Amino acid sequence: MPATSDFEHLLRGVALRVTRPRVAVLAAVHDRPHADTDTIIGIVREGLGAVSHQAVYDVLRVLTDAGLLRRIEPPGSVARYEARVGDNHHHVVCRSCGVIADVDCAVGEAPCLTPSEDHGFVIDEAEVVYRGLCPDCSTATSLATQH
Repeated sequence: MPATSDFEHLLRGVALRVTRPRVAVLAAVHDRPHADTDTIIGIVREGLGAVSHQAVYDVLRVLTDAGLLRRIEPPGSVARYEARVGDNHHHVVCRSCGVIADVDCAVGEAPCLTPSEDHGFVIDEAEVVYRGLCPDCSTATSLATQH
């Protein structure tokens, strides 16, 4: 995980004031990619003590608007946050436990950025969600069907 000074540098780089809640939220998301808001609130409270839900929501919105965090909302899931920004990557989601992992954009031709019809939009990002069973759930399912 980056040092606190790295988070302070990131905040200053987008002209945001450095505050303890902003640094704590950035650190939490860097430490726990794809965490939901409740998880982030718990992590921030462990480090700072009493911090309101609203304060964390506000920080998440500000950091997302500034491009330091990315909000994702896989189908059937609550909003989650990640620090991997600035590229067009996708996600794979376990149908059983909900774990999420990053998947780089298709190699070679990138069909995900070339829609069949753009309706006049200037496309700069595509979201693809792959769904299946993670290795742990796949093994558990396989073991359960053997008995």
